[in-house]
Order: sequence, then structure tokens, then C-alpha cells
Amino acid sequence: MADRDYGYTKWGKDWVRFAESLQQTRPDSQLPSARRMARDGKVQITFDDRTVRAVVHRGRGTSVVTIEVAPMSSGATAEISRRLSGIQPLLTDDLYRAIADAGHPPAPALDSVDCSCPAATPRCVHELAVYYDMARRIDDDPRIALDVQGFFRASAGGGQAPAEATERRWIALNSLDQAAYFTAAE
Repeated sequence: MADRDYGYTKWGKDWVRFAESLQQTRPDSQLPSARRMARDGKVQITFDDRTVRAVVHRGRGTSVVTIEVAPMSSGATAEISRRLSGIQPLLTDDLYRAIADAGHPPAPALDSVDCSCPAATPRCVHELAVYYDMARRIDDDPRIALDVQGFFRASAGGGQAPAEATERRWIALNSLDQAAYFTAAE
């Protein structure tokens, strides 16, 4: 049985559902290990637009997980923008339910998931650990759930980012300014 360390808010529960699918008919033996890795700080996550990159340490091995999150629908973006007010709006479970009841659930959708490990299974323990760590982070700060779906960029820009900007996954090494990245502190 899953513990309540992850997904105790509606916002975080969406990421727990990626690990603990309702369509799963039997227990997944990887879930306890994945929860333990997330709980023990073995997952380091960085965000880049709608891409979640994580380095996951397990034993002596390290794997890199890349998750690309689909952009939030324009209907959900508009509904959330309409309901948020004030300088520091609170993203509560009641707000989540109200947005979902209006027909625009703010649950994320994943475009792609990739792990560098050699596992021959559709879902590896590293991927599951990232889902749990994301749920923990989102439980602590639900704005992450909106940010990783591009809500703040879409609502500020009045729409989705241009396709060419969202398609680019890597940055060319020769496009970096050497003076800015390779300086020695004196």
C-alpha cells in the first residue's frame, strides 16, 4: 500500500498517478524502491521550460531521466487565470476541484519519457522515483505543477510558445559565450 508521503494534495496526486496507474491490475514491485529513492534524496531534478531532467542515484549507478510535459490546454490556462487573484494566490485542493468541475482539469500529460538505464521494462524504477519526487515537490509548492506545463509562459504571452521554440531540446555548444561560462575565480 502506498504511503501518504506523496500526493497528499490534488496537485501532487497527478504525478503519483503516473507511477501508480489506476489501470494497473497487480502490485508493482518497483514502487517501494522508487519511493525510498525519492525519500532518501537520490533524485536531483532540474526544470527547463516543460522538460523535467533528473539524475537518479541507485547503488553505484546513476541514470538520467528526461520527461517532456505537454503544454497546458488553452481552456485550462484561461480557467486558472480567471480564478487566480491577488499577488500570491493559493493553489488549494478546492481551486483544483473547481477548475476540474469547470471542465478543464489541470492534470499534466506527458509527451515523452526517456531514461538512460538499460532496463528492458516499459517503466523503470528511475522514472518512478522521479514521479514520486515531483509529487513531493508539487505537494510543497503547487506552482511547480503549473510551471512545468507552461502555464506562466502561456498566460504571460497570451498563448503557446512558437513551435520552433518548444521543439528544440538541446543547445548547441558553439552558441554559448565562453567568457560567461568558462571563467576562473581569482
